[in-house]
Amino acid sequence: MDLRLAAYAVCIEDGRVLLAHAVKPDGGRTWTLPGGRVEHAEDPFDAVIREVAEETGLEAVVERLLGVDSRVVPAADRRRPGRPELHNVGVFYQVRVTGGQLRPEPNGDTAESVWTPVDDVPRLVRSSLLDIGLALARTAPVTGHVDPVPVGGLVQH
Repeated sequence: MDLRLAAYAVCIEDGRVLLAHAVKPDGGRTWTLPGGRVEHAEDPFDAVIREVAEETGLEAVVERLLGVDSRVVPAADRRRPGRPELHNVGVFYQVRVTGGQLRPEPNGDTAESVWTPVDDVPRLVRSSLLDIGLALARTAPVTGHVDPVPVGGLVQH
């Protein structure tokens, strides 16, 4: 089993959420939250700010920890065939944009970043991480744990 520790930004302003359009190795695209892998010896708190800047061009500050999601992605659902199942541990933060200018990620996996009305999210082909982050922001569970998000329809790992 592979293990991935990642940090994700949930930024909601004026009824809109900041999204990143991730490009898969096969060219497919999925809407997700800005964020990604925590580098060696990096604090997830610092990683989420770095990821927002890299993927969107925006400067942000963490306002609060929303929660931690732990899920296993079956081998058959992995982006790269032949890989074992993946244990993904995601740390979700509520962030606020403080500056910068929205732009695509240079030489990266994010084709574009946009502000999207929260009400439009259910109609998007999106990562399950997006639904998890929005559920944490909406419910603010004291334990920081959200019920599992079913994967199906327009939701992908």
